[in-house]
Amino acid sequence: MRERIAELIRAVPPLDSCEEAHQSRILDWIASGAPLFRIRKPDVPARHLVSYIALVDPARRKILLVDHRNAGLWLPTGGHVELDEDPAVTARRELAEELKLEASFLYPDPFFLTVTRTIGIDANHEDVSLWYVLAGDAERPTWFDPAEFNGVAWFGFDEVPFERSDPHLRRFMNKLQARLGI
Repeated sequence: MRERIAELIRAVPPLDSCEEAHQSRILDWIASGAPLFRIRKPDVPARHLVSYIALVDPARRKILLVDHRNAGLWLPTGGHVELDEDPAVTARRELAEELKLEASFLYPDPFFLTVTRTIGIDANHEDVSLWYVLAGDAERPTWFDPAEFNGVAWFGFDEVPFERSDPHLRRFMNKLQARLGI
């Protein structure tokens, strides 16, 4: 699984020097033999894999974000990659658990990579996030897990609350809009 994840990371074309640096840092971490998967909540080991799910409606130019209780931020949905789980399987599982939706990948492999120090209730560990882009329908009502989220909302690509979101979300949106030709 370690080599499979390294292959996924190597295959992501970086948007900019920041993503290129994150990609290099992730590959070095994988090659070091360090544990990749979280084995105990919230932060053991202190750096572990996460699959982010950017649910987008390209026709309406919208992205679904969740008001995450623990982080206190508007984030893409997602979750921790389980021991020896493929990150795409994590994306499918988390989408079903958190929003009761089936995954329909716009791109089958990770689209964006980040290494982020967490904030909020479970602060002070690093999430190594593989961002997947999935198709959604902004006109369809969305169920969400109230134990994890205060709410969910579809935001226009020009309405994303960047001031209260993942610090890399703006860069992700730039990469996504360029890929979609917007």
